[in-house]
Amino acid sequence: MQKILMVLTSHDMLGDTGAKTGFWLEEFASPYYVFMDAGADLTLASPLGEMPPLDPKSDEPAAQTNATRRFKKDITAQDALAHTEKLQELDADDFDAVFYPGGHGPLWDLAEDPSSIALIEAMVEQGKPVAAVCHAPGVLKHVKAVNRTPLVQGKKVTGFTNTEEEAVGLSAIVPFLVEDMLKQNGGNYSKKADWQPYVLSDGLLITGQNPQSSELAAKELLKLLARQSRSDIND
Repeated sequence: MQKILMVLTSHDMLGDTGAKTGFWLEEFASPYYVFMDAGADLTLASPLGEMPPLDPKSDEPAAQTNATRRFKKDITAQDALAHTEKLQELDADDFDAVFYPGGHGPLWDLAEDPSSIALIEAMVEQGKPVAAVCHAPGVLKHVKAVNRTPLVQGKKVTGFTNTEEEAVGLSAIVPFLVEDMLKQNGGNYSKKADWQPYVLSDGLLITGQNPQSSELAAKELLKLLARQSRSDIND
């Protein structure tokens, strides 16, 4: 059974606008069920533990998907989400992979969080996959590879595009633009048209462009874990 860690934001304020933010429901729910349906052992974590803040916009009718509707009826999943573990108390040794759902929240807390940065660096050093979707590739901002260069340097990566950020009217509010950061850190950034599913896998790193990419990114993570398992068996 694969042990997968999902790390969510604890940040709930959209800059100094007074508006709320957090994690994006679809980007949690779709991967959650991809992993659960595959029989994975899931652990949910956030910097502060307990219930991570939900971006209210992701709870609006237009943002609902089959996965979010399933979640709304799933008391067990709701209880798991309400009791996330504290990220700083967890150890990379105990997991086979980590997945970061997006929402704007991670740009403020997880991108700068020492525990998150150390976790990702330890996962990579141990040869374990790291996946992030939409705004969550922002968590890679300060993460270094084993040779201490930026983790994304020279890697094929994607993430929430500048034009998608413009479309939601938050380009001047967010602390940084995901697309720009990935390019500045030497990532080989590419994208599809706004709101189209797009996922890239390069070595241990999997990135997805937007909410529409969340299910695909989770499935790509399972494929990578399966390839690693087969490789271990063949060794």
